[in-house]
Amino acid sequence: MRQTVVAGQFYPLNLKGLKKELSRCFKDVAISEKPILGAVVPHAGYIYSGEVAAHAYAQLPEADTYIIFGPNHTGYGSPVALSQETWTTPLGVVETDKEIGKALAGTIIDFDELAHHYEHSIEVQVPFLQHRFGSDFRILPICMGLQDEETAIEVGREVARAAKDTGKKVVFIASSDFTHYESADVARDNDNYLIEPIMKMDIPEFYRRREERNISACGFGPIAAMLSATMEFGASKVSLLKYATSGDITGDMSGVVGYAAIVVE
Repeated sequence: MRQTVVAGQFYPLNLKGLKKELSRCFKDVAISEKPILGAVVPHAGYIYSGEVAAHAYAQLPEADTYIIFGPNHTGYGSPVALSQETWTTPLGVVETDKEIGKALAGTIIDFDELAHHYEHSIEVQVPFLQHRFGSDFRILPICMGLQDEETAIEVGREVARAAKDTGKKVVFIASSDFTHYESADVARDNDNYLIEPIMKMDIPEFYRRREERNISACGFGPIAAMLSATMEFGASKVSLLKYATSGDITGDMSGVVGYAAIVVE
């Protein structure tokens, strides 16, 4: 069982408190399911980025499995690590998709739980899915310590192949914040610059721009893996639903973190 590690930090540990906080995040967001194949969502504390994340989650369709790509902040575990344990949050347990997992055996993706045990980037997404869809879904958590362009594209393609082989309906989720600890003006400028190639599904240009300005988006590999996977499913349209920074909550514009909700159809 993969236990929560950031409940009580990134989101409330208490069940009632978590439900209240999730309701706050969705308060001004209309639920309108669309034929979405993928999304980019932030992974900061809910008080900072939860409302941004809710804009994407409000449009996700019901699926058999939500495949979540997250960056590895801890350095533990395999370079690209798949979890097959049952995950738990204050809202209950969620099973991982062992059928798709089995189809990934022998690929660049390792079966490795250690990478997930202390990592928050995927954990914080699970309560959003539980809030929207109850318990009738599975997840496939993939933690990426190795985020270079070639690896990310291969990970996306392999997961898309495995999902197609099972015939299941899947949605690919990339967990990433954008610029870290720059002024609000610099963050917005850099993040707009980096989001443009995401909108065009141009992975090489996305990597080029990130490196050109040394933009500190932590989940760039997961974003590229999500784009790679959705393209295998014929994705052709990308929409930016909301952009905000931590400064919009704290009032401190001197050192912010950028957050974006992006969906791919």
